[in-house]
Amino acid sequence: MNILILGSGGREHSLAWATLQNPKCDKLIVAPGNAGIAMIADCADLDIMDGGAVTVFCDENNIDFVIIGPEAPLAAGVADDLRGAGYAVFGPSAAAAALEASKAFTKEICDAARAPTAAYGHFTDAEAARAHVRQHGAPIVIKADGLAAGKGVIIAMTDQEALEAVDTMFDGTFGDAGTEVVIEEFMEGEEASFFVLCDGETVLPIGTAQDHKRVGDGDTGPNTGGMGAYSPAPVLTDEIAERAMAEIIRPCMAEMVRRGTPYQGVLYAGLMIKDGAPRLVEYNVRFGDPECQVLMMRLGAQAFDLMHACAAGRLSEARVNWAEDHAVTVVMAANGYPGDYEKGSVIKGLDALPEDSANMVFHAGTARKDGRFLAAGGRVLNITARGASLAEAQVRAYAMVDQIDWPEGFCRRDIGWRAL
Repeated sequence: MNILILGSGGREHSLAWATLQNPKCDKLIVAPGNAGIAMIADCADLDIMDGGAVTVFCDENNIDFVIIGPEAPLAAGVADDLRGAGYAVFGPSAAAAALEASKAFTKEICDAARAPTAAYGHFTDAEAARAHVRQHGAPIVIKADGLAAGKGVIIAMTDQEALEAVDTMFDGTFGDAGTEVVIEEFMEGEEASFFVLCDGETVLPIGTAQDHKRVGDGDTGPNTGGMGAYSPAPVLTDEIAERAMAEIIRPCMAEMVRRGTPYQGVLYAGLMIKDGAPRLVEYNVRFGDPECQVLMMRLGAQAFDLMHACAAGRLSEARVNWAEDHAVTVVMAANGYPGDYEKGSVIKGLDALPEDSANMVFHAGTARKDGRFLAAGGRVLNITARGASLAEAQVRAYAMVDQIDWPEGFCRRDIGWRAL
């Protein structure tokens, strides 16, 4: 098969890596890709937000299957355009992608499905939002309603922080994403990520992970797109996972069918777990980044078969075969991230690192110039390793980190700390 993956980050590098291990893959193109992806696949200069342009590209390159990595093209309807042209696509329709593109829509679905989640208010007016904060008090969670690249959430521990967060949302910091705001109760517990595939009817769990959102060790500092992850997440036991399926995911997917917008693709449920009970924090309509990296590391070649079965409506026939292993990914980011950071610094030492089924460096934001790797983003590298235990995987990942010569970059040194 000729396969096209849309995206340019560490998630897409790991999807490409897993896809290439499958013998069904004859040719792989990633658009637009990055410097790391270019070492294993063909990269194409393509506007992935333009469904018409993507469709023409597929026609010209005899593409059989398209995997859409990021949320923005999904929300823009690129999957709809491709399906309309007869292509097999992994990724939900624009209508179904509203589960991530609108926090208020997700709350509406949860209300209809009676799925446990945080109490909330939805606001289009800053003063009404401030009044809600004054009434309920901190701690409280302020969220931009739309897509904000994983950064549109502020957990306010004081009333003053909450009021400032409302002002930040409505002052344009998050662009169009912040023109509407959802304010939620602060949920206590431990957060974990639960990944399922859905083909419109069948729902198949495919793994768990735990992300580290805050920039500093011990979960300190501002929220980021994610500084590292590990899989599996011990807090998300089989019993809690089945409870989440029964109380949250299956009812929500049934509600989507009832509305005439069945969900097809990967659904990432962020869960808050307390006393064995899961509540929904949010849905994402794509693999998390960097959670995808640890999932692909553990799934390997079967990841492609699962995605293809999902796109073809054959999930009822699919099974996930997990090894009794663990994976850790450590994000290396440019100094200053998630605030202002400089691009163009040289990264040395990557060529000497192992790349095999247990050790991989997935590139998130790199460029290649004159034979050297350059930092080209905020989150730049995902140093990923497998091990028989979480501790072993963590040791392997940080051993690779320590071989990288990049003074202009940094990482957290405690990825996996909750489980360890």
